[in-house]
Parts: sequence; structure tokens; C-alpha cells
Amino acid sequence: MYINGPGKEHNNQSQHRYDAIVIGSGISGGWAAKELCEKGLRTLVLERGRDVRHITDYPTATSNPWDFPHRNRMPLAFDEANPIATKCYALDEATQQFFVKDAEHPYVQEKPFDWIRGYQVGGKSLIWARQTQRWSRFDFEANARDGAAVDWPIRYNDLAPWYSHVEKFVGISGNKDGLETLPDGEFLKPWELNCLEKHIQKSVAANYKNRHVIIGRCAHLTDPQPIHYAQGRAGCQARHLCYRGCPYGGYFSSNSSTLPWAAKTGKLTLRPNSVVHSIIYDEKAGKASGVRVIDTVTNKATEYFARVIFVNAACLNSNLILLNSTSRRFPNGLGNDNGLLGRYVAFHNYRGSLNASYEGFEDGYYYGRRPTTAFMPNFRNVDKQEMPDFQRGYMVAFSAGRGTGQPTTATFGADFKESLTQPGPWHVYMMMQGETVPRYENHVRLSTDQKDPWGIPQLVTSVGYTDNDVNMMKDFLTQGAEMLDKAGCKNIRPSDDKRNPGLDIHEMGGVRMGRDPKTSLLNAHNQLHLCKNVFVTDGASMTSTGSQNPSITFMALAARAANFAVGELKRKNL
Repeated sequence: MYINGPGKEHNNQSQHRYDAIVIGSGISGGWAAKELCEKGLRTLVLERGRDVRHITDYPTATSNPWDFPHRNRMPLAFDEANPIATKCYALDEATQQFFVKDAEHPYVQEKPFDWIRGYQVGGKSLIWARQTQRWSRFDFEANARDGAAVDWPIRYNDLAPWYSHVEKFVGISGNKDGLETLPDGEFLKPWELNCLEKHIQKSVAANYKNRHVIIGRCAHLTDPQPIHYAQGRAGCQARHLCYRGCPYGGYFSSNSSTLPWAAKTGKLTLRPNSVVHSIIYDEKAGKASGVRVIDTVTNKATEYFARVIFVNAACLNSNLILLNSTSRRFPNGLGNDNGLLGRYVAFHNYRGSLNASYEGFEDGYYYGRRPTTAFMPNFRNVDKQEMPDFQRGYMVAFSAGRGTGQPTTATFGADFKESLTQPGPWHVYMMMQGETVPRYENHVRLSTDQKDPWGIPQLVTSVGYTDNDVNMMKDFLTQGAEMLDKAGCKNIRPSDDKRNPGLDIHEMGGVRMGRDPKTSLLNAHNQLHLCKNVFVTDGASMTSTGSQNPSITFMALAARAANFAVGELKRKNL
């Protein structure tokens, strides 16, 4: 069921009452909705952006490069008007409709921060990179081990069954590698490393004891199972047109998977164009009673009510909503007695990369456009602090490929055209994905004088790098160059692109989980310590970032918390 706007509705509790409200329809919100609806709860999903329906609303999914006015490149005027959004690797003429334009949703950068957003049904699940790695026990134990941030209130074994629950439904391609630093999961057939990547893999294994190159694990259906066909999804075509929306459902998105599944229960109401202003706190009951919503089409305000509320608006927006949810009991934001709401925001460090060439394997090539790369799990500071100048560590991702041949003489004509059909020399690209340590100083807060188009205070971002991040990057550049050199690569070129925080699109924290209400906002079940019927299960809940891509962890946390919430409702504890 869809609600298109509040104009035809009456603002009273009986018509606006549900069992559960989920704020946000992206990766974690879709999972919360699926689990809650499956358990019989009448669930309202609120999405601030426009409606996007699977297949129907992917207008460029099968377009050719010559079908676009600018051959799939954005014109200069767009880049000048959107200096933040245009930095995203996935934004082009075919995908621009899934990205927020800078001027339409302003925020205040106290420190440079590139906030990449996708406001539509499905959120960024339409445009994510789809890499999915479980956390290991070392990641959940890291805070307690080195004293940074606070201890996680859960461990790997608490989340392991929920990883499995999610992976089976989503469909994760990968290989069982038997690595303690990157636990195996429920995998479909893996993609394959090409000949040069296998050569580098062998070189790394021969030269390093604790470094392991594996094929990436990604949310693509290489071998669809009955559960995936039941969702209406089919196998990945290796087209690498994913960011346009996949009409095959070959990769996981809320639009192709969790939201339609929730809708089949008859318990889902999905309301797009609904900006959540704040959560309503009932002073007498001592819990949240609902949410205030502003319709982006009519600008009318409406209130919706429920027994349980899931906040899944994506990390920074979830912080914003909670900070703006003030009352006599919580004048500084819902559940924010300790003043830590919005604090300890962290992200992933992508600044370092290397390029290299390789002479050889002229007779080797590969098939299709594989949706993942080679990965190397973190090998720094894994079970103890061993590096003298930085805490935590980094994953390494790399890929090898061949460009087109280039003629030495002809620059046009038949010889030139023929040369472009031949593969050129091999090249290698290597990048880091580094863990940043949560810092009190890295935070977001509400502006006191600037508001957005709906009268909500704009978010102020004050998040930056530290010497720890720079030293980690330097180590990666040194180690990456050494590994490429040992594999026989040439022309190795390290680079620090000095990108702003945020461009990694992996922001986490601000509403962190923990054991003690004095030092955290959420408990082991993602409940607000001080408002038990509000759950936060997106990136905002993260107590640290690990070095892995975080989305599968968000999904597992959301599924786990939703099932816990249903149990608490049945026990009448909420």
C-alpha cells in the first residue's frame, strides 16, 4: 500500500496508527520493514525522497552510451552546480536521478565533508558498491583491546546467525577462504580472479605469512536459489550498469528484494515524499509515541503513531532526527542525557591508492564486467597493537585489467579502428579502506540559525582526519608498493588524493551502541537506553568502523533488532 501525501487524510491518531514505524527505506530500513511485516506488525515505512519502483523506475537501465545527450558524461554546468555530488564515482548521466543535488538539501560544513546522498525509495541501496564482508571477532573486540572509544556490547557470535540469515536472503557471491580475520558466510558461486590477479595472489602468499588475497564477496546472484526466484530476481549479467538500477534484480536492493517481500505480507504501508521532522516523546508514558512528518510536495505536517519506531534514515540523517527530537524530558535530543548524541562520528579512509603496469600475460584476458575485485583482509594491529604510529588497520582492494591497444602511427582510419579492438597492456589499481578511530571531536550537530526548505535545522558536519589516518595511509602506500614490486609490477605510482571525509560514503556513529548509558546511546539490541521503544539500526549505531564494507553488518543488526523488538512487544515490555 502506498500513501502519496497527507492532503486527503485527517490528522488523527486512529487513522495514523501502526504497530511499527520505520524511518528510511534503504538497506537497513528495508530489512527492518521485512522482518517486522513478516512477524505480523502493521508497518509504516517513511521515505523522505520520491517513489522509485523496481524495474518501472530505472529509465536508463538498458540505454546505450550513444543514447545519452552527453555520451553519459555530465555537462560542465552540472559539475559546477554540484561540486559535492559530482565527486561520487557512481554519478553520471545515466544515474544522476538517484543522487541528491547539492543545492536542494543544504548542510553546513564546519570542516570539509562530502555528504553523498540518495533520497528515494530504496535510498543508496540502488547505488551502493555491493561489497559485503562480515566483521570478525577482532573487530568487535578492538575497542576493549586498545582502549579507543567504548567496548561493543556484542561480539561476533551474537551477530553470526543474523549474518547467515541476511546472506541467504540477499544472495552473496564469495569463496570460503577459512580466514579468522574475515569469517566465511553463506555464499553463492564466487567470481574469479583473472590471470594477473592470481599471479599477484601467489606472490603475496609466497612473500608474506599473514596476508591473504581473496576474490571479493558481493551481493550479486551468481547462482540464484529458490528464495531469490521467489523474490522475482534473476542472475547477475556482469554488465556493470548496476548504479542505474538492475531490472534483473541481479544485485540486492531494497527495491528488488526486502520492500516487495514486506509488501506481500499485506502489512506494509510505504509513504514516500515524507521528511521526518522529529520523534514524538510521550512524557507520561515515558516512551516515544510517534513521528512528525512534513510532506515534501504539499509542505503539510502530519503525525503518525506506533508502538515501536526504527530509525534507519542513514547515519547522519538519523543523528539529525534524534537531535531534533526535543522535549521537556530530552531538551538536547532524544535519549541524549550524556550529551554524546552526534559524537564519535567515524568513516573509512580511502585516501591512498597506487597504479602500476605489468609486462606479460599478453595472451590472457577475462570475461564480462565483474562486480567485485581482489581483496586482502586487514593485516595490521589485528589482535594486538604492533604498529608504533597508528591504531587499527586497513583492507586492501585491487584489480588488474587491460585497456585498448594504441597504434604507434595511425591516428584515424581502418588501422586505427582495428587497433582499438585489440587489448592493450595490463595495468593494476590498488586502494586502501582504512578504519578511522572514533573521536569525540568528530561530530555533527544542529545549526542554530540555518534551516532546510522544510524548516528543519540544517546539519553541521565537523569531521576530519587525524595523524593516525595519515600515518595509516603512508603505511599502506609503502606496503602496497612493496607487494606490487615483489609481484613484478612496473611504474608503481602511489597517490594521496586528499579527499574529504564523507566521499567514502561509509559514515558511522553518533548514536553508538555500548554497555553503559553514561557513555553510549544504544544497548546491545540497538535500543535507546533511555527510550526503549526506539531502535537505531543503521550506520549511526556503530561503535567503531572496522575496515570492512559495513552494509551487511547494518542489515544483520537491523534483522536482529527487529526480531528482538517483536519479542518485546509480545512480552509487553514495549
